[in-house]
Order: sequence, then structure tokens, then C-alpha cells
Amino acid sequence: MDATIEKALHTMLANWERMKKSHEDDAEDDANTFEASFYQLMETIRKWYGRLEPKPESLDEALLLPDLAEVMDQMPGEIILNFETELELIVDGQTRVEDEKYD
Repeated sequence: MDATIEKALHTMLANWERMKKSHEDDAEDDANTFEASFYQLMETIRKWYGRLEPKPESLDEALLLPDLAEVMDQMPGEIILNFETELELIVDGQTRVEDEKYD
């Protein structure tokens, strides 16, 4: 796996685990930290994807790439749909507007 994707993935996964174990006092901060790390992972994937030649033409083709298949294997089930939605935007050459992120 690409080293920058791997690092961003591990950060996101650590923040996911921290968020799941949050106490009430820390829950909002931990959720915000996780969200930021999720979108940092997606931005890292966007930059990596931009360097691919040829680029997959669909989400299904992109998910067959070894690096992205490995990310999917490690992705918590609860956020796979979010990951696929963001990846589809990347494949389609679109960028999510800041206020359209998941709440």
C-alpha cells in the first residue's frame, strides 16, 4: 500500500477507536478528530488517485486497485458507505463542498 495512504488510514483507524471509546466529556472532540482524519485520508487518496494512469472509470474498478482494496479490508463496516461515496466523487472528478460532509 502507498505509504501516505497507509499512514492516513492508521491515523483514521486510531481516531475511530478513540471515538468509539469516548466518554461524554470527550465525545464531541473525538468525533471531530475522527471526521477530520477521515477526510484527510480521502484527500490523501484523491492526490494518489490523481497520479494514476490509466484511471479506473468506475467505483467498482477503483475498488479493485490493490491499495484501495486493502483500505476497504481495514475500513470499519459502519463507515464503508461513506468511504465508497467519497471515493465515487474522486473517481468522478468531483469535490465535496465543505458543508455537505456527513454530520
